[in-house]
Amino acid sequence: MQFVDEVVIRVKAGDGGNGCVSFRREKYIEFGGPNGGDGGDGGDVYLVAERNLNTLIDFRHQRYYEAQRGENGAGRNLTGKRGDDIEVSVPVGTVAYDEETGEMIGDLIEPGQRLLVAKGGWHGLGNLRYKSSINRAPRQSKPGTVGELRVLRMELKLLADVGLLGLPNAGKSTLISAVSSARPKVADYPFTTLYPNLGVVSVGVTQSFVMADIPGLIEGAAEGAGLGIQFLRHLARTSLLLHVVDVAPMAEENEPVRAVRTIEGELEQYSEELSNYPRWLVLNKIDILPPEERAPRCQEIVDALGWTGRVFQISAATGAGTQDLCFHIMQYLDEHADKSN
Repeated sequence: MQFVDEVVIRVKAGDGGNGCVSFRREKYIEFGGPNGGDGGDGGDVYLVAERNLNTLIDFRHQRYYEAQRGENGAGRNLTGKRGDDIEVSVPVGTVAYDEETGEMIGDLIEPGQRLLVAKGGWHGLGNLRYKSSINRAPRQSKPGTVGELRVLRMELKLLADVGLLGLPNAGKSTLISAVSSARPKVADYPFTTLYPNLGVVSVGVTQSFVMADIPGLIEGAAEGAGLGIQFLRHLARTSLLLHVVDVAPMAEENEPVRAVRTIEGELEQYSEELSNYPRWLVLNKIDILPPEERAPRCQEIVDALGWTGRVFQISAATGAGTQDLCFHIMQYLDEHADKSN
């Protein structure tokens, strides 16, 4: 299934039903008086978070949703039926914005969570409402109000604890497939990953965390080069970023220090907040280097970067160092959760 993480749709709440002008007409009752009933309220439009959805692709085929109109009032003081609400299913992690104002309407992060995005119109009033001591036979009524019409922009932000950053072919997809049950496509050419992948990493019997792999960035991504930075929004909910770097790239332009600087620059252009997220350096593909060269090569990279954060040496292909990395990630997430509580 194609992955779609941003769409624009229109939603229309139901109009309110009109009030009725009616008079009681029965034999032997000469002055029956008004008996026109009120209309019914229009139906509302809700977004509902659905656990089993993971893309917004269905909205590429249907872009307009309308709730039911309220029924008009009737004689004999009959009130019109309220219009049925409509519930639009969206993936957990969807954020809804008003396209015209840019206002965020709500963030759906829990399965089953409902968000009102368009309010139905109010019911109209029948002529019985206007009866008074000086107006015994009112012929006036009130129509229902128009239901709210809104243009929504919806963005899907995946719910993950840890996000993977890096240039194409840094080994992010290999890493997530090595530590979880996720099976992204892996190949020896750039941009193997075309959409985000999620994997659940189990650490022990009862502990686990969710890891997100997004398509690799290249220099100029902020201006639209490569796959651009459209998928960086999926890292916005993470607690920790892993910067995966190839310690022995074949191409000179992917030299580790330059690779790190490139990603840092793109992060800063995308979001200052995201660029300040906790970030660990993961030096990957150490199996390519002779054993005696691994430690000096990794230290050379760390020194050149002036890196003061956590550093891990792994081989996603062979699994070397990945278990230790996952253990420390779990430990960090547990400590972070304790501090936030």
